[in-house]
Amino acid sequence: MFQILITLLIFLIIIFPIGNYLYKITVNKQTCLDSIFDRFDSLIFKVLKIEKNDMDWKQYAKTLLLVNACLVFVGYLVLRVQSFNLFNPNKIQAMEESLSFNTIISFMTNTNLQHYSGESGLSYFSQMFVITMMMFTSAATGYAACVAMIRGILGKKMGNFYVDFIKIITRFLLPASIIVGIILVSQGVPQNLNSNMIVSTIEGKNQQIASGPVAALESIKHLGTNGGGFFGANSSTPFENPNIISNIIELLSMMILPASCIFIFGKMAYDNSKEKSTNNDDHKSIKSINRKHILIGTEGRTVFVAMSILFLIGLGICYFTESHGINGATLSGISQNLGNMEGKEMRFGISQSTLFTTVTTSFTTGTVNNMHDTLTPLGGMVPLINMMMNVVFGGAGVGLMNMLIYAILAVFICGLMIGKTPEYLGKKIEGNEMKLAALSIIIHPLLILGFSALAVSVNGGVQGITNPGFHGLSQVLYEFSSSAANNGSGFEGLSDNNLFWNITCGLVMFLGRYLSIIIQLAIAGSLSKKVNVNETIGTLKTDNLTFSIIIVIVVYIFSALTFLPVLALGPIAEWLTL
Repeated sequence: MFQILITLLIFLIIIFPIGNYLYKITVNKQTCLDSIFDRFDSLIFKVLKIEKNDMDWKQYAKTLLLVNACLVFVGYLVLRVQSFNLFNPNKIQAMEESLSFNTIISFMTNTNLQHYSGESGLSYFSQMFVITMMMFTSAATGYAACVAMIRGILGKKMGNFYVDFIKIITRFLLPASIIVGIILVSQGVPQNLNSNMIVSTIEGKNQQIASGPVAALESIKHLGTNGGGFFGANSSTPFENPNIISNIIELLSMMILPASCIFIFGKMAYDNSKEKSTNNDDHKSIKSINRKHILIGTEGRTVFVAMSILFLIGLGICYFTESHGINGATLSGISQNLGNMEGKEMRFGISQSTLFTTVTTSFTTGTVNNMHDTLTPLGGMVPLINMMMNVVFGGAGVGLMNMLIYAILAVFICGLMIGKTPEYLGKKIEGNEMKLAALSIIIHPLLILGFSALAVSVNGGVQGITNPGFHGLSQVLYEFSSSAANNGSGFEGLSDNNLFWNITCGLVMFLGRYLSIIIQLAIAGSLSKKVNVNETIGTLKTDNLTFSIIIVIVVYIFSALTFLPVLALGPIAEWLTL
């Protein structure tokens, strides 16, 4: 428990300066690094002939989709011809069609679900040119969509996709990944282009030891909330995660960008309130606002608290259940003094394993330092629920976008209770916004439950289930929850590398990513055109602890209504029978 507290304390310390830096990047405020990065950005804009004109939501969404489509096309071709002798010392052959489809969609959507082992399935060229490159671009896409939505709901112009996309890469993701990569190399993570080594074991047998450009991939996989591992065992292997220091570095890395997006939202909301007060010449309001603590802004603080409550509840349940193990094992005479250590690394133990499990599914990263398939039933339900809710911080930008939809839904419900037109951030929430918000919320459970039903109904899906009974259903739910939430972790007992699972998971990842983003940008575009309304005595306050609790309750209610029945047939039933 002490390790968990220390890690979270470090996170709370470093997130304030990083969040403030990313806020300045987003709103074009001066930073100490502008003299360096302005030159790079200007060169890129000049070479690519990018116009920095503001876009409406349709132009923004169209540009986002076209850029991603071009990257998908190029990446797919590389995977299909990766057998050529370029950075391919291990002679890796071309990837099969359905697996190539699944892989390229997975990495373009920031999911990084892997139906292959990286060390045997990809050449070094593919690892660098396709996988690592898409880890940058997919994270930048999520961030760009998020800041565009923030601008829209605050009544601002939505910005330019190319500018947002490039700036987050050049000014944060690239330099931060270099720093994290150097730290990981110092801890023992490989970074080379050597072929696999053949060594003799103490048993007198030969074993291949894989290496390669691991540290470079590991750094951006966590900073960009990607999660795909260079090795099949992901961050549970010492070559990706050698010790407790590297484990903490990886934990902090995957938490930074999603949390910083909340800072961006809070500070921009504060700036917007200050601007409105200035325009209204409300000197009393100006004075009040200037006295407020703006490390994160009151609106941002409300969202951060709501997400933190959801996170801490999940972490507490996961830690408690894994620490106490399974009653059935204890009754059978199996010692569980150390808790449920099946599938966990002795290097990390229960504390760092449960923290990593909760963080990677809360921040939708998908990297793992232990095998989630071996978690206790209730311990495994925590990451499952985190992905089903998909609002507990979430991936790069996407978690905040989903939480803002729930905030809109919360003010609508509260408005119905008091008979007043709901308002959020000075904008009236009307029929058009609510229809789109409802559609955005419905898509996620529809993808999970619909495709899960399909998987247990056809031979192609059933053939992948390796565990009978309740746990088998949990495996299926986890796979599609991970795909729809663009997480990428899995209950790896599932045999998912076949035509059915490759195609269905690819479709779920694609639809879960882009349908939600388009709808959320449409909501932002609708709100950006609306006239600001003045706050009255009947206006619901959305910048306090009460509203944080309201959001948490709304999230849990909607999650329970959609997922509790199927959870009762999976992890809950499994827990009751063990």
